[in-house]
This record gives sequence, structure tokens and C-alpha cells, in this order.
Amino acid sequence: MRYRTLGRSGLQVSEIALGGWLNLGGWLSEKDSIFLIHQAFAAGVNLFDVADVYADGACEVVLGKALKALPREQIVLATKCRYRMWPGPAGEGLSKKHIIQACEDSLRRLQVDHIDLYQAHHPDADTPIEETMAAFDLLVRQGKVLYLGSSNFSGKEITAANKAAKDLGGSAFKSNQPQYNMLHREAEQELFPACKKLGVGNIVYSPLAHGVLSGKYKSLDGITEGRLAHWQPENNFLTEENLAKVEQLNTLAGEYGMTCAQLALRWCLRRPEVAAVIVGASKPNQLDENTAAGNMALTGEQLQAIEAVISPA
Repeated sequence: MRYRTLGRSGLQVSEIALGGWLNLGGWLSEKDSIFLIHQAFAAGVNLFDVADVYADGACEVVLGKALKALPREQIVLATKCRYRMWPGPAGEGLSKKHIIQACEDSLRRLQVDHIDLYQAHHPDADTPIEETMAAFDLLVRQGKVLYLGSSNFSGKEITAANKAAKDLGGSAFKSNQPQYNMLHREAEQELFPACKKLGVGNIVYSPLAHGVLSGKYKSLDGITEGRLAHWQPENNFLTEENLAKVEQLNTLAGEYGMTCAQLALRWCLRRPEVAAVIVGASKPNQLDENTAAGNMALTGEQLQAIEAVISPA
């Protein structure tokens, strides 16, 4: 496994991170979830990304239990707050009231005394960014959080947040989580340039486009396994056009000694702005396949061949 520095910080994170959305504490049992977490760590994964809202808190609970058998000092524990976790007007958002309580609740569920990377799950237009950053900085000063990050923020929004943090003399975002994969490249336009300028690293989610880039789906019908069997996304990557691209990518992957999933992960990691890719494996063999990508690389010639498939002239 290779490791990269997270933005302009000293934190080293594994190129492959294990995420907990839908799988850990969700459709997987507690036993199977803990097994996957331990398997990932054994493969060199040190970054585990969850959120309070995943499985209504159960994801954090199962990760906390799994960590009991692992060396805490070697783990980069990342979680998020923003979405509704309790009734009433303070039950969601990025107000100081919500952030402080959400952090306390996450610490309790995770059974830890600090969170390594605490992230704003989504922007909150109803709360001044100055209040949000002041609340996050308070948690850092209290020792409950080490690093701050955002998720689903635009480059403009991260710039505003970090300016507010600087003006307040507090801690700024060191990372951001965007959706990024071969079939969704919006981050390249505005976000990545802004992050490069700000020294913010990206931990990208959906690098396999909800499993479509793994090559497991051969048609639009009969989806009985994977994320698409449990959840229907707004951004549906499962189209005839994309399946045709995946078929070509699968051929290239075979020529390069990789699987299609490994090729897709390494493609995301070609960008220097990307520190890690989050995989949401639900089976041991899937996790083995994904973590193996941490020891692979793509040449310039191979990247050109891939580009010809995903962005034909």
C-alpha cells in the first residue's frame, strides 16, 4: 500500500480508504463489517471514512467496536456531521449547536477520545461559514478533533471557509470529499484547481461509479447484487453508453494486468490533487481486489489509451 500526504498537512493516508456508507453496519452484519475493517487494516489501509448519518449511527458504532482490536495510533479515523440526527431545528446543519453535539455523539458511538479527521458533510447555506469554522476550531482546541475537512463543497465554498478560518485565527479545512470517477469528472473543472491553490487534499468517493466501473454489471436489467441492488442513485451511471465504455476499459485492464476496478481506482489516483479513493467493498474478495490497486500504477501511454475510451474526440 502506498501513502500520500493529505493536503498541506503532515497526515499520511493510504491511497485506498475503506468507506462505510450503506455497507458497514448497514446491509452487512456487525460481524461481517468488523471482519472487513480488520481485513482492510491488514492490507495497509489506515484511513476509514464514515459519517454519523450512515445507518443512523450504526456505522460509527461498528467501526468503534472494530477499532478495539486495532492499534489506534495507526488509524486515521474520519467521520462527518451535517445531516439530521435528532428532531428539532438544531438536529441538522452546520450551526455551532449542531456541530458540538454531533461531535460528542460521534465520539460516544466510536468509543474514542478524538476524531482524526472531522468533516462537514455538505454546505449549509443557512449558517454563516464563520460560525461553522469557529465551531470546528473549538473542537480542535479542545483536542477532540485533529484535522478538519469538507465534503461536497465547491472550490469557491472551500476558499470562503478557509478564508473565514484564517480571519478567525483558527483551523482550516485540509481535505475535501468530492464525487469523482471516469464517468463523473466535474471536479477537474473548478474544484481541483482551487484545492491545489489552497493546499487541500481530496478523498474521492464513488471512484467506481456505484460499481459500474467494476465491470460487474453487464446489462441494465436483473441487478441483484452490489449497491444498485440496495439503492437507486439520482446520478445513474448504469446506461448502455457507459456499459459500452466499461467493456472497452475491461479489455484494456486485462492487457495491463489489472481488473477494471483496479484500473478505475488507479485512474483517479493519477491526479496529484487526490490523496485517496474511498472504496465501499462489501465482500472480502472485493476488498482484496480494491486494496491491491494500492500497489499498482498506470503509465502515460496507458492513460492516453484510457482517455480515448472515456472521452473520445
